[in-house]
Amino acid sequence: MERELIYLDTYILQQDMRVRMPKAILANMPVTKGQTKFAIYIDKHNNEIVLKILD
Repeated sequence: MERELIYLDTYILQQDMRVRMPKAILANMPVTKGQTKFAIYIDKHNNEIVLKILD
């Protein structure tokens, strides 16, 4: 499976475990602030966190 990755920005993990979502996500995905829910996955083999929009 080949993925097309689009780099948006870099953020630091905050003390309360939050990560800010870059504003560019609004232009690149069908999301609405305060409404869209994400499923969170971890790919331990590639050391990646994956967010998928819940339908």
